[in-house]
Amino acid sequence: MLRTAFLALAAGTLLTAPALAQPAGPPIPPVPTPPTPTPDAAPAVSDRPDPNDQSDTFTIGVGGAVIADFEGSDDYKLIPAAAIRGRFHRISFTTRATFLYVDFIPRSAGHLSFNAGPIAGVRFNRTGHVKDPIVNLLPRRNKAFEVGGFAGVTYNGLTNPYDALSLRVDVVHDIGNAHRSTIVSPALDFSTPLSHTTYVGLSTGLDFVTSRYARYYFGIEPGDSGLSGLPVYSPGGGLKDWKVGLLVNQSITGNLLHGLSLFGTGSYSRLLGDFKRSPIVAQRGSASQWLGAIGLAYTF
Repeated sequence: MLRTAFLALAAGTLLTAPALAQPAGPPIPPVPTPPTPTPDAAPAVSDRPDPNDQSDTFTIGVGGAVIADFEGSDDYKLIPAAAIRGRFHRISFTTRATFLYVDFIPRSAGHLSFNAGPIAGVRFNRTGHVKDPIVNLLPRRNKAFEVGGFAGVTYNGLTNPYDALSLRVDVVHDIGNAHRSTIVSPALDFSTPLSHTTYVGLSTGLDFVTSRYARYYFGIEPGDSGLSGLPVYSPGGGLKDWKVGLLVNQSITGNLLHGLSLFGTGSYSRLLGDFKRSPIVAQRGSASQWLGAIGLAYTF
């Protein structure tokens, strides 16, 4: 089933790698301020963009992504995707995977800035038909409606006036009728423009979940074992996975701050411990999870 998923980059997850626990589309890049040109082509200092610019901006992106069929699957599918990010009256917002983040703390004029705000979204994992015929015999899972918040710190101007190194922790809890547990996800991101037209971001992150989450998505109950032939399995919680990601954004119209750009992203995630040993993964899927995406974004 094709699903439009919302995902974007910020000083946070791919720059934040997409959340592989759910179907998600490609990220759109942050709206960076381009770096200072090389000395032989540099404009007057007054013409250089202000790295502390807090003017309103909005970016929308569309594209396609290849993602795992479900968390732990070795089957992949192509889905369409859309994403937004922007800033309004110094309040920033962005979509990451199927979640909306709103940062209520404006960037400070110095190198160090703090970030904090709410998160809300929906987690899709085995909510419909899956390609694997054995896993498809297991009960389908409910959509998880998750809300929470994030807090972090960003150091701006590490190697040039326009880059950013960010550390952030997300905490969300399912308030619906799915896994009904809490997920904690620390992430470290670095992003920098290479020129007025090229921008790159690197990210890494971890996901910590409870035993309730583990049993809901990776466990096999006795009745489910009888249906599928998979062995009974009751995993515990803890560190679920680690992930790394890369994004490249290339302006088509000549300026990353305005107009049309092309972006591509890829990420790799590795399930660990009881999650990797689940029969759903060890016998029917893979602990290695990949994501690739490409699309167009427009900034105004």
